[in-house]
This record gives sequence, C-alpha cells and structure tokens, in this order.
Amino acid sequence: MSLLTNADKLNVVNQHIKSLDFQIYNSELDLIVANAESPVNSETVSGINARLTALNAKRSVLVTEAAQFDAEE
Repeated sequence: MSLLTNADKLNVVNQHIKSLDFQIYNSELDLIVANAESPVNSETVSGINARLTALNAKRSVLVTEAAQFDAEE
C-alpha cells in the first residue's frame, strides 16, 4: 500500500515527463548542431535520432501513466 495519493503520483509522473521534455529538447539542439557540421557525421546524427526515439517512447509511456491518475480523480 502506498502512502502517496493519486495527486502525489501524478505530480511525480509529471516531473519525470518534464525532465524528459528537457532531454528531448536538448537532443533536438544536438541534432541541429550535428547537421550544421561539414561534413555531417552520419553516425552522430544516427545516434542522436536513436536517443530521440528512446526518449519519446519513454515520454509516451509516462503520458499514458499520467492519464490513469487523471481519470481516477
């Protein structure tokens, strides 16, 4: 049994989402910078795109989790 209310849990999930949003934006900036290099390093760009895919997948799972707590209130 958890001592956290649904509102507490939602707050924690939202904090994680915000953290991921910062990481996603930072990665998007990394991608812009990587694409500005001449010549463009395709391995670097590929790695950043893979990181963005993983971060967006994590964010999607957390948004689903947050919706569960929103629905219960």
